[in-house]
Amino acid sequence: MTFPQLWPALPWLVPYFTLPRLARGTPDLSNAPPGSGRTVSIVIPARDESATLETVLRSLLASEYPKLEIIVVDDRSSDDTAAIAERIAGGDPRVRLVRGAELPAGWFGKPWACVQGYRAAAGELVAFTDADTRHEPDFLGHAVGALEAERADLVTVAAHQRCDTFWERVVMPQIWLLLGLRYNPERVNRATRARDVIANGQFLLVTRAGYEAAGTHQSVRGEVAEDVALAQEFLRHGRKLHLAYAGRLIETRMYRGLAHLIEGWSKNFYLGGRRSFPEEPVLRALMPWLLAGVMGFWLAPVVVALCWALGGSVGGLGPAALAAAALTAGFWALMSFGMGIPPIYGLAYPLGAAMVLYIAARSTWRGARHVEWKGRVYRTDADSGAA
Repeated sequence: MTFPQLWPALPWLVPYFTLPRLARGTPDLSNAPPGSGRTVSIVIPARDESATLETVLRSLLASEYPKLEIIVVDDRSSDDTAAIAERIAGGDPRVRLVRGAELPAGWFGKPWACVQGYRAAAGELVAFTDADTRHEPDFLGHAVGALEAERADLVTVAAHQRCDTFWERVVMPQIWLLLGLRYNPERVNRATRARDVIANGQFLLVTRAGYEAAGTHQSVRGEVAEDVALAQEFLRHGRKLHLAYAGRLIETRMYRGLAHLIEGWSKNFYLGGRRSFPEEPVLRALMPWLLAGVMGFWLAPVVVALCWALGGSVGGLGPAALAAAALTAGFWALMSFGMGIPPIYGLAYPLGAAMVLYIAARSTWRGARHVEWKGRVYRTDADSGAA
């Protein structure tokens, strides 16, 4: 092969230049001096979480933070979620179970559960964390310390994403790269525009005053991406946010297998993507096409190389396509390694990109008309997600 044959593959070198920024991992929550002075109420919204609830509760009860209470809000579960919470609460007075009320009209389930937990909370600080997370003993102290050191009203984190099955390992890196490039913590932490902020609902630590000023989760009651919308409300009300990396301190496994992953991201992709550009209607309208273009970028070399291998006419691009596919596989091997996934899964990146494309198309087709999650179907009236 000669260079003139290979130069069309040069654009597939560009993604490598993003790796140093992604690997930098700053700010790192571990570097925040631990705080300990204020009581923290930890709210866990839980609907059908019997598979994971005990893990998160045991990890929170092992926390080194001295002043905490844990409130599990059972959001009308059909499994043993409430029974598990009751059993653990019986052995430790720091844990309480709140049995969730019926979902009101106009609300999504998670914001409603979070508001009920907040209403029961006594702490000066309130943390919201998902039932599929696991916390290290020193995590909460560092989170409180970061909130105090940064004089913030909301601290949120990029957690370690645990991926155990094949499809988790080939799909999650694709999505996590998009989020990592879209939301640079350095930009989020000095943002002045709503489009530049995000919060990760896997863990939010808020001051009571800041949370109430932003309207609590009631202000985002009809949002699928309620965490992003809540961050935007904090910014609009002049409250400071702080996003930090915390891969050593907290992990989560978002989805368990392909069906769970498809349903979860189908819920979030379209409406969450549009929510990320709240004041830019053109970009909101283009979101599905922008995402298709990104996935097409990853898939194009493989498609061209396969056509060439099968004897198809590709205009002399066969060698460049092979080189671009090899570069892309190397890039995804590095991405996988960075996420704690065996690098060999980088070779399967075309399957991951194709699955993301399918999920995005499914989410766009459903749009705001049909949002389904954990046995509930929501029909919304506006593409912003307002029910």
